[in-house]
Amino acid sequence: MIPRYSRPDMVAIWDPATKFRIWFEIEAHACDAMADLGVIPRENADAVWKAKDVEFDVARIDEIEAETKHDVIAFLTHLAEHVGSDEARFVHQGMTSSDVLDTCLNVQLTRAADILLADMDSLLAALKRRALEHKNTVRVGRSHGIHAEPTTMGLTFARFYAEMDRNRARLRAARDEIATGAISGAVGTFANIDPRVEEHVCAQLGLNPEPISTQVIPRDRHAMFFATLGVIASSIENVAIEVRHMQRTEVLEGAEFFSMGQKGSSAMPHKKNPVLTENLTGLARLVRSAVIPAMENVALWHARDNSHYSLERAI
Repeated sequence: MIPRYSRPDMVAIWDPATKFRIWFEIEAHACDAMADLGVIPRENADAVWKAKDVEFDVARIDEIEAETKHDVIAFLTHLAEHVGSDEARFVHQGMTSSDVLDTCLNVQLTRAADILLADMDSLLAALKRRALEHKNTVRVGRSHGIHAEPTTMGLTFARFYAEMDRNRARLRAARDEIATGAISGAVGTFANIDPRVEEHVCAQLGLNPEPISTQVIPRDRHAMFFATLGVIASSIENVAIEVRHMQRTEVLEGAEFFSMGQKGSSAMPHKKNPVLTENLTGLARLVRSAVIPAMENVALWHARDNSHYSLERAI
């Protein structure tokens, strides 16, 4: 997102440095589990944690990737530069790149969902407050945009509250569905890694093991997650459209807050434009634009292909 429409706590989740930190935790926890199982030496697993306070050099990883043309190998090479090549020799043993990429993505989506759920709680509280405040505030009811029977402003906000309450339940379900991880190795058969490694890594990261994976976590989970965001965005636009209509000069039943010093127009200083709700309308379109691409990612070749990753990076 561009800075104009982003917040530090959400930006931080998608910062490359955060991604590499999660990659490290996945690899380190996997080493711990393999050491407990006697698959790799305990001293090698312990050595990996020497990098727990390292600030990974994103530019250096990009430099390595420019040569290797492989992001996970580039990261593992950089990790070995901190841990030592001998000490890091068992890192990623039995794993495939998708184990790291997919598990990390779902950690990030889960963290993002937690921020959005907290936002929805605040929104619901505001809508409930307005519904009660204006329980008896009479306004014109409209159908087809034409005056119909009287209604109340409180009922309008109550309707939005009920819609957003449904959306919160949808987002909660989508968050639970996306909170899965997979450490199942090439083509997802656990041929070279014990399923108990997956159980340990997922437990450490607050995820559930993917019950049936191929080499990737199935993308129907992601499609549902982004479809849910699309529905919520549509509901936000539903509220925004109502406010924009109410703020029209010939209606003027309600309006956005207009702060001291705020300007509505560079040409017409008398104007108080509904800029916030217009922005929400535009951003809702942007959120919905990710839904179809996410659904297109569900159908992958056999155990996996790579077509979805480039698209997900853009989403």
